[in-house]
Amino acid sequence: MNNTKPFSWWQGRQLLVLALLCLLAFPAQAERVQELAGFAGVRDNQLVGYGLVVGLDSTGDQTTQAPFTSQSLSNMLSQLGVTIPPGTNMQLRNVAAVMVTADLPAFARPGQRLNVVVSSIANASSLRGGTLLMTPMKGADGDTYAIAQGNMLVGGAGAQAGGSSVQINQQASGSIPNGALVEREVALALGTNGGLLELQLNDTDFGTVQRMVEAINNEFGQTVASARNGRVIALDGPTTDNARVNFMARVQNVQVTPTQAPAKVVLNARTGSVVLNSAVTLRQAAVAHGNLSITIDTNFGVSQPAPFGEGETVVVPDTDIEIEQQEAYLQIVEGAQLSEVVDALNALGATPQDLMSILEALKASGSLRAELEII
Repeated sequence: MNNTKPFSWWQGRQLLVLALLCLLAFPAQAERVQELAGFAGVRDNQLVGYGLVVGLDSTGDQTTQAPFTSQSLSNMLSQLGVTIPPGTNMQLRNVAAVMVTADLPAFARPGQRLNVVVSSIANASSLRGGTLLMTPMKGADGDTYAIAQGNMLVGGAGAQAGGSSVQINQQASGSIPNGALVEREVALALGTNGGLLELQLNDTDFGTVQRMVEAINNEFGQTVASARNGRVIALDGPTTDNARVNFMARVQNVQVTPTQAPAKVVLNARTGSVVLNSAVTLRQAAVAHGNLSITIDTNFGVSQPAPFGEGETVVVPDTDIEIEQQEAYLQIVEGAQLSEVVDALNALGATPQDLMSILEALKASGSLRAELEII
């Protein structure tokens, strides 16, 4: 015989409340130091180069409008022992001048390969099927750190015929996986000042710096980290290379719970996007929102003179202008949590563009407790 009692509604409610209390009791999610900060000096370096892409299917530069393409080809051929007679008008259709970019990672050594991006700088219609010729990749100091060369990979496609054309994605740029060969490394000396290292946070936050210093010192059981400001932490590391690497790896894996980010509202004026983080609150305020629309409609008529008259037939425009204003009423908006703020703003029925103006007015009135950032 089954003596199991039915599960009551009150018991279910008790379990739900208990589950919510457990979720609220959980601490904020911790993150690794590696995700919040990086060591000073361990960084990528940007490389750029100018080169030529050949082998195009009549989609290259029009040399009459891009004379530097012909000049570059002539200079390259002269280095290969080919002399172009002066005054020769080379009508090139399969060559395009391009800019080549790449990132040189930290500790890259000669012989390693890099991915490169190739972009047209003239009027080439497509780089599909082209081959990048040997292109020196230079850093900000003007020195050559890599050499790029290889077959292009273009994701776009297009076709045209009879005055009509169709295109998918971008064809004026592409990439070459492992298309550059590192020829020179960037000198980087870590811990040369008695093993001293610097840890730089991605964002300035004094609270997170304090927690990170405590977490690192607790991990090593002694004082090896000290805060310099709201973004930089000094580390007293080992003096030998192998020990220093082990020390840095251990620091990167330390778990830290960052402080809550400050309340911020980000407005994208170009796309109309509005983003609010979880710390945004809204004090009580009354908002009236109404749209004003102006419609201008022009109809063209013809004024025809009488038969055998000396007048001329003219076009007469007839313009009607209408102004319509949407009714607006004061509505109370308030929210102590992000969900309440979203519900209050949605109740206004405003478009994203109008919402930007409303948020700016709420910030000016002191009701919106957040920083406004326009990108």
